[in-house]
Amino acid sequence: MDMNQYLEVFIDESKEHLQTCSEQLLELEKHPDNLAIVNEIFRSAHTLKGMSATMGYEDLANLTHKMENVLDAIRNQKITLSPEIFDVIFEAVDDLEAMVLSISEGGDGKRDVTKVVAQLQLIEKGESPLVGVTADAEVAATAAPVKQEGMKGEYDEFELTVLQQSREQGFQSYEITIALREDCLLKAARVFMVFEVLEKTGEVIKSLPSAEQLEEEQFDQEFLVTFLTKEPKEDLIKKIMKVSEVEKVEINEIDCLTVREEESEQSEKLVQPADSVILPPADVPKPEARQEETKTKASNTKQANNKTIRVNIERLDILMNLFEELVIDRGRLEQISRDLNNQELHETVERMSRISGDLQTIILNMRMVPVETVFNRFPKMVRTLARDLNKKIYLEIVGAETELDRTVIDEIGDPLVHLLRNAIDHGVETPEVRRANGKSEEGTVLLKAYHSGNHVFIEITDDGAGISREKVLRKALKNGIVSEQTASSLTDKQVYELIFASGFSTAEKISDVSGRGVGLDVVKNTIESLGGTVSIDSREGAGSTFLIQLPLTLSIISVMLVEIQKEKFAIPLSSIIETAIIRKEDIMNAHSQQVIDFRGKVLPLLFLKDIFEVPCFSEDDEFLSVVIVRKGDKMAGLVVDSFIGQQEIVLKSLGNYLNSAFAISGATILGDGQVALIVDCNSLIK
Repeated sequence: MDMNQYLEVFIDESKEHLQTCSEQLLELEKHPDNLAIVNEIFRSAHTLKGMSATMGYEDLANLTHKMENVLDAIRNQKITLSPEIFDVIFEAVDDLEAMVLSISEGGDGKRDVTKVVAQLQLIEKGESPLVGVTADAEVAATAAPVKQEGMKGEYDEFELTVLQQSREQGFQSYEITIALREDCLLKAARVFMVFEVLEKTGEVIKSLPSAEQLEEEQFDQEFLVTFLTKEPKEDLIKKIMKVSEVEKVEINEIDCLTVREEESEQSEKLVQPADSVILPPADVPKPEARQEETKTKASNTKQANNKTIRVNIERLDILMNLFEELVIDRGRLEQISRDLNNQELHETVERMSRISGDLQTIILNMRMVPVETVFNRFPKMVRTLARDLNKKIYLEIVGAETELDRTVIDEIGDPLVHLLRNAIDHGVETPEVRRANGKSEEGTVLLKAYHSGNHVFIEITDDGAGISREKVLRKALKNGIVSEQTASSLTDKQVYELIFASGFSTAEKISDVSGRGVGLDVVKNTIESLGGTVSIDSREGAGSTFLIQLPLTLSIISVMLVEIQKEKFAIPLSSIIETAIIRKEDIMNAHSQQVIDFRGKVLPLLFLKDIFEVPCFSEDDEFLSVVIVRKGDKMAGLVVDSFIGQQEIVLKSLGNYLNSAFAISGATILGDGQVALIVDCNSLIK
């Protein structure tokens, strides 16, 4: 049986369990006496261990097993938690995440975890994890046989599901106990021969001890194999007994239902019902309330499971592509309906447009992902960074349930990492400085997301030192970003925007965190490439706020169609302030640039026919059509021949050959079959 069919489920569930471990460890650090949190971490680690062993990722299973031992000692109050112990467990979780990432990228999930394993074993013995860990000790610790007790007949939910599904496909599930002779010299070789025999007739899904320990002969004479096959018991025994130095073979059939019931009973003994409800540690209810909530939660979970399915994101992408083609054909039908002016056709097309609009909303909602998927990784990062910088930081997350299109979610992670690191390093002061300034020693960083119209806003606010206008200007003048004359006329907000300049940094010293002048310019470029904007507000001594504005989706956008000669262009509505008709005589010249007076502001004019080199046949018109667009606080007027109107279009990439086309972000196919290029306003406004 091919275990690869379960690989995607394994990767997804492993990531979920590791995320739970990270989140609950952070909660445990705040409430170290709450054993309910320890039990929650232990359950996730135990399930991950079983899943890994089933899938054959022994390194992953072994490291999780070591971590599980420490968690077991913590919940049995044999170990007292300390910052050093938390550091080691977090390091173990980091290694596990790296292993799962390796597997998801097609790797083998192997990683050198010698040091963290040695430290976990020291913790398990009640010793300090950071003292006495030498290379020799590490080798000795990992070379020692690991006794895995009580695993016979025990299966987690994932393994039980595999056994159950195999049974439904006609496979028999066996536990095979194999004993070698006491005088057997090459035990590992005999084990290999046994496995070779078994794998010709079925699938080994688990062994005790693990395959790695069997290979290193870290067992006595017996070992246990959980095996799936369609071969009769008697034939299996005969084949295994043919391997020399095998003394005894015992085969027991696994009854999935009985095993599941036993596991359930054991789980109930292991964890009291009161601990099975995940609650904020600060708000733990009374036992009676807990039991009632457990019943409710179980009922809700059962209902939720019945209404939810996992769908591969590639299928959603295919569905989205097909619908995009439908949108193009819808536009074509609307065009034909207008041309023919047939009432029945017009009514049918109108109804189809309404239905396809509802379908579009549903498909876009299916692709929406909570920003929580990105936010979840930040608490652990902030904790590590705060410890490295000797600062006390409280990260508050608001609106994690806010949803964004997956294409935007995939790109927004790195910019947020840069902004958070910037807030912690540059913004929040050290405890000593905060105390001297009359602030609490612990700084607060707020990460907030919310919807507004067709956009999502993400705020990163800190209560730190704020941005020094003089310091930024001094650095900008030194780097030649602004001139002396320009600097004096800049508003505070315009000064703060200077920190987005390439290579700009106000850090006093270069560190691993910041000071190299890389980061905020990348943030700005990435967000603008997504059709978004980023702005800053700050008060010196009180803190700073970075505000990111992002479109809900990038696939289907609303545009204003315009015409230049016989060519059509699309300008995204998110960039447009308004449209206007101006007289040619109102155009002025300033610094070799044609400008107009727009509501008291000097607005530069950009002639798209010149920028895109569109052949022009006549310029006799007295009036010009202008689209006023913006990029942050900057505005410009795009001069076109005429306005066609507003339309929803499908954004198509120009491909690798045309990705360097200036000020063009993509193309779309219109209802009449023509191709319209989509104007990138961010590239036009400097």
